[in-house]
Amino acid sequence: MRDLAYIVLLSSGMSEQADELKKRTYQFTLDVIELAKTFSAVEPGPTIKRQLLKAATSVGANYRAACRARSHADFTSKIGVVAEEADECQYWLNVIADAKLTESPDLQRLQRESTELVAIFSSQVGTARLNEQRRRSKA
Repeated sequence: MRDLAYIVLLSSGMSEQADELKKRTYQFTLDVIELAKTFSAVEPGPTIKRQLLKAATSVGANYRAACRARSHADFTSKIGVVAEEADECQYWLNVIADAKLTESPDLQRLQRESTELVAIFSSQVGTARLNEQRRRSKA
């Protein structure tokens, strides 16, 4: 019964924030795809491009899955995956910048956006874990 209440709360009270993050992560994915088009076809371009695209596309897709979580424990697990993928994306963007793999003016903006997304999702993980601990202690 508690899980049902959580789902109702998640789908109503957080819907504006969740919808905004869905849009933001979708746009981030599209922007990273455009950035990846500027990479060289010579190694390490293709390898790093593949790794970056896997991480960037996973952020938005897994966030959508977290928003459809069936329980608080499910949400906590899925939002943890989102935070990990956002962190991996940030890593690859930093590698790209430091290795000078592109001269795209969008790189710095995407690095800032990835840093913000990591902060947002890491905070959500911490809050979700704290709430999970509180729920267990009340039971």
